[in-house]
Amino acid sequence: MRDPHRTEHVISLVEHSSSTPSDALTEHRPPPSRSPLRRWAPWAPGLMALLVGLWGIRRQGTLWGDEAVTYAMAHRDVPQIRHTLSHIDAVHGLYYLLMRGVFILWDGGLVALRLPSVLAVAAAAVGIVRIGQRLGATRAGLLAGAVFPLLPPVQRYAQEGRSYALVCALVTWASWLLVSNLSRPRRRGWVAYGAVILTACLLHELAVLIVLAHGVTVFRTRRERPERRTWSVAAGGVLAGLLPLAAFSTTQSEQVDWIGPPDAGAVLGFVVTALLGIAFARVPRPSHGARLATSARFSHGAPVATGARLSRGPVPLSELALPLLILPPALLMLTSPLHPLYVDRYVLASAIGFALLTGSMLDRLGRSARSAGTVRRVTWAVALAAVLLALVPVSIALRKPESRENDAVAIARTVRKVAEPGDGLLFTPIRRRVWTLARPDDFRALTDLALERTPVESGTLSGRELPPDRIRERMLADERIVVVRDLAGRPLETDAREVVKRATLDEFFEECTDRTVTQARITVFARPGHCRTAPPRPAPGHGPGPHRPGTAR
Repeated sequence: MRDPHRTEHVISLVEHSSSTPSDALTEHRPPPSRSPLRRWAPWAPGLMALLVGLWGIRRQGTLWGDEAVTYAMAHRDVPQIRHTLSHIDAVHGLYYLLMRGVFILWDGGLVALRLPSVLAVAAAAVGIVRIGQRLGATRAGLLAGAVFPLLPPVQRYAQEGRSYALVCALVTWASWLLVSNLSRPRRRGWVAYGAVILTACLLHELAVLIVLAHGVTVFRTRRERPERRTWSVAAGGVLAGLLPLAAFSTTQSEQVDWIGPPDAGAVLGFVVTALLGIAFARVPRPSHGARLATSARFSHGAPVATGARLSRGPVPLSELALPLLILPPALLMLTSPLHPLYVDRYVLASAIGFALLTGSMLDRLGRSARSAGTVRRVTWAVALAAVLLALVPVSIALRKPESRENDAVAIARTVRKVAEPGDGLLFTPIRRRVWTLARPDDFRALTDLALERTPVESGTLSGRELPPDRIRERMLADERIVVVRDLAGRPLETDAREVVKRATLDEFFEECTDRTVTQARITVFARPGHCRTAPPRPAPGHGPGPHRPGTAR
């Protein structure tokens, strides 16, 4: 006669063993929930990013120099853009063509200029959530997606008419494609990965550093040769596609000569950020009992990714995020002695890694706090609230005119205020003429003494200037000259034209008035005895005016 207790024991063992493969599969790849809340929750960070980006998008009608260039290029036709790219800014060519299309559809001034960047950051926030889902860390992904648009660098470049936010969005979705392909390798998935990351590189060449960061992730986490080989083929295709632009852009390398070695503040900021990221990655997971309690409390019968599953996706979250955070800025800083190229906006995509690590850290601390005492939960809540409150003044400051290096609109307004019709106009150095691109009408009553061919005619951003002797001759024929120049203490250009400008002003003119507007000095010079105050003028409106090709003549 069979022992009933033994029979029950065998049945329980069979049930337990049969459930193990299913549990393992679920742990690696949690089945999606049909709950509407779960289905739509990933879009919440994107909506938040959109609202944060639209808040103060006009920035009180201000426009800094690089945005003025974008605005002017977007209003040139395609042949004019191609002509300009043959001389300068080829690295931004794809972005200028994209913005040309935007302004053809809607010439909405500052809003149209910056809206693509706002939408890009929103797309990146959604992509970060999707990365978390793919890595089996849904809650961490949601928190990371919410953190991302609040980071000060992201807030800044979400409201700039430049390519950096778009690059960030493409890098985010390329990272999602990477982890998806490592989970379920497909040829079309790798083709899509290569196409997205190549587009990011064509928008800005230094996005190629992200390819290296992805390589570190692949080679550290995947020992299978086929996966390494497939990624290498995709990366090789990206490099081959980028090579023609990279080769041509070396002929325009003088346009980044202004970049100097990273200062102590930049190095310290990178080191602190990197150490924070490493610390966030090392935050311990909650205990097994706390994970089970959290799962039971919040799952409502549906599978929930616990702390154990943060590393049970195709790659551990930290193995993706840390290379993104550390490698691109570190490489640019280390190569600075050879050729300085480090600028924080060039490596904005590193913020993706920081957001992922922060989201993971918050998720782990939140799980621990739920199983801890009331005092500890209140402490964490107060600390989180303090961080959010600290971001408020930073966010407000980023939406003020003073947050940017210069303000082309304020410069144009000041020139119009101090100048009289018929005054001469001089830019020193020549590249400061880009400040006229957004509001050319404010300079049309003046005579640009050094200009030979306008920016549009010459296919440049600053125009072509006359020979030094002709510049001197035209300066001596004027009684008053308005000079737009760099702040005192900046290195002086040694070009013959710039030397002649300074020498003629020092020898034959005296300084009448001098005003500082952000990073520009606007000085009125006159022949001795001819200094006078310009009559008051009505202040012009904010933002870029109606575009007319060219500049002051």
